[in-house]
Amino acid sequence: MVRAFYAILLAAWWAVPVWAQTSTVDPDDLTLSVTVEPLPDPLMRQEMVLITIHGIYKRHITLESLEQPDFEGFNWMQLGQDHWFESLLDGRPVKNMRRRMAVFPDETGTLEIGPFKHHLTLLDENNKWFEHTITSEPVTINVTPEPQSDDWWFPVRGLRVSDDWSNAPDQLSEGEGVLRVIRISALGASPDMIPPMPEMTSPSALIFAHPEKRLVDLTSRGPEAIAFWRWTVTPTNGHSAILEPITFSYFDTVAREMREVSISPQRIAYGDVVGAPAPENAAPSGQNLPHPILLVIAGVFSFVIGMLSVMRGKAISMTSFYGQVNRWKLLWQFRLAVWRNDKAAIRSLAHQIDRLYEPSVARRKLLLELDNQLFGRSAGDSVPLNFGFQFRKSLGSGATHANVH
Repeated sequence: MVRAFYAILLAAWWAVPVWAQTSTVDPDDLTLSVTVEPLPDPLMRQEMVLITIHGIYKRHITLESLEQPDFEGFNWMQLGQDHWFESLLDGRPVKNMRRRMAVFPDETGTLEIGPFKHHLTLLDENNKWFEHTITSEPVTINVTPEPQSDDWWFPVRGLRVSDDWSNAPDQLSEGEGVLRVIRISALGASPDMIPPMPEMTSPSALIFAHPEKRLVDLTSRGPEAIAFWRWTVTPTNGHSAILEPITFSYFDTVAREMREVSISPQRIAYGDVVGAPAPENAAPSGQNLPHPILLVIAGVFSFVIGMLSVMRGKAISMTSFYGQVNRWKLLWQFRLAVWRNDKAAIRSLAHQIDRLYEPSVARRKLLLELDNQLFGRSAGDSVPLNFGFQFRKSLGSGATHANVH
């Protein structure tokens, strides 16, 4: 019985093919291929192309070295280390090597990815080493030019943008600056493809641009390029400033369409400051001069007030008189701005009028709500409902500041 079992086992052993270690190499023993992921039609310049180099080895390998082509007309990036693993082929274990790469065509027309060469050291029947090289077939790719545009050409498979601040930009301590960091994360791009760091501008802020940082994260879906744009910003007028918006465009290679990124304007300010006071020694401008009709009315009013003061034996201050005329003018312009829904004029006039009256908690709250509506993170396009009515109501009939401009 035992002899019968050994006979069956020996017969089964000789029936299984063995990968022989000989000096003669069968072409089927060692294969190397290059596979290209499905490409869009048309494929445009600088779009990412993912390729896989796959080797299957039935022979024992003692040493190996994979030589890649020159990639003329391409930029390229290897996505991690070569992956070696075992699998079954015809019921027998074989070794596999897989390398993933991302290539970016820099030129247009028909481009060729040349052959890869895998230099192997094998064993013969006498366990002696000998060299053998296997080669993959070349691959051709057709590339078309990108659309004509003055914008930076930036094709990506996915884009994420974040806008972060070192602290609340509208709650700074006096004299303090704030660090702004915009992070660009682009899947399917190399770091050099990200647009240059833009210039951030503001009419009333000191802006210091830091050197940008770029790096890349290698993923199974392709390289993810990352750029950090950084600025330190400080208001120069001692109160607040508005940073202009930042925009750039990119090409979505999945949806096959151009898209635009727009980072909205941002207000930076010290504490709860809502507007800068008018300079005390500023020269009068044409915008602040009373309208001619108001001058006529002022003259008549001056005569009437003067007569009443004489009759009552009192003196009148011309400074107070002109201050009152200025308040009338600003209130009239404020009503007109509200009627026209002129947001910039409403805000400017509201802060000018506020400085002419005694401080008011209710009025300060209204002005903060106005600024949050116009410049906050969820800024809208309209002035808060009934702002004009509530603001005029908050003025009441209280006394004005002694320092009237």
